Amino acid sequence: MMSPTPLSLFCVLLICLPLAIVFTVVTPPATTIRSITSTSTSTSQTRTNPETRVIETTRITTTTISSSLPARPPSTTEDDDQMLFRRAAGVKPDPLLPKRLAFMFLTTTPLPFAPLWELFFNSTRAQEKLYNIYVHADPSFPYDPPFSGVFENRVIPESKPTRRHSPTLISAARRLLSHALLEDPSNSMFALLSSACIPLHSFDFTYEALVKSDKSFIEILKDEPGAWARWAARGERVMLPELPFEDFRIGSQFFVLTRKHARLVANETRLWSKFKLTCLRKNKNTCYPEEHYFPSLISMEDPRGCVPATLTHVDWRGRHDGHPRTYGVSEVGPKLILALRKDVPRYGVNVDGTNGSHSSMRKRGDPFLFARKFSPDSIATLVRIANDVIFKD
Repeated sequence: MMSPTPLSLFCVLLICLPLAIVFTVVTPPATTIRSITSTSTSTSQTRTNPETRVIETTRITTTTISSSLPARPPSTTEDDDQMLFRRAAGVKPDPLLPKRLAFMFLTTTPLPFAPLWELFFNSTRAQEKLYNIYVHADPSFPYDPPFSGVFENRVIPESKPTRRHSPTLISAARRLLSHALLEDPSNSMFALLSSACIPLHSFDFTYEALVKSDKSFIEILKDEPGAWARWAARGERVMLPELPFEDFRIGSQFFVLTRKHARLVANETRLWSKFKLTCLRKNKNTCYPEEHYFPSLISMEDPRGCVPATLTHVDWRGRHDGHPRTYGVSEVGPKLILALRKDVPRYGVNVDGTNGSHSSMRKRGDPFLFARKFSPDSIATLVRIANDVIFKD
């Protein structure tokens, strides 16, 4: 046999070298991942601190998994909401009989007063199923204990994260209204409540007070201190031309709307195009969109269709931090409940643009139906006095 010449060996090398390179490049990365996992395991076994071991394993696992996931698609929150709102705006304007009340809870925490509300909803006429419950629960927060009893399975699937000083609280309220409109054509009045709210009367009293009304109850205040700074929170002329300063209103974010106004809110886009804009960072302390959007909208579109007052009692006296007074457990008792009941709502702007606080509006005698804020540790006292005080009208 002839021995290979230098030329033939050089040819063989030219052929084999590219194959070796290709094989190395296309080797599956699974081997690399397994080696990382193996290294992590062997390394963790030499450590004596269990916290360090958990952190190391988590770091490796997270890196490996995230590298194989596809890129997150763009957020469709706005599109999803607009589709929901358009569907809700198309429901029939008149409620079916019997009329029902929609209780809408906006929360980022478990409902600390659920036991009291349970008693409220399980009383006399409430058994006729004259109500519906809806909960908007920010999915970025834990809920332990979970919602149960009358609140079980009542969290609306459209719930999304909410944040103070942002338009997300407007969107959350609009989602609740829209879901309630779509779910039950008997929903007649729509009450927005917080997790810190309690009822001040029995269900029967509350039902009769609301169902007999053909008007919404929403606080609408004009020329409040600091109003211009709130209007200009996004920039001095940003709200124009959709919302001139003379049409800007302020009021409590907690309201009771008629079915007509619930549909109006679901269908609205003009003011929302301004209120959805982010406030300037320097104006954070004047940015409360949820206290401006609804009062301004109802005042501009249908001032004769509302009573310009909220039926949720709150005490702002002496507060300057954006949070109302919280009643502690030592303050809660029959005396406080009766005092809150006797108080008179603050009536805002009349149809003619004048302040209604000292006019015939005060003769209406509208009762406060709800109150806030109460400390969670007062629940035992509230439950104890429920039947003899709160539900005794």
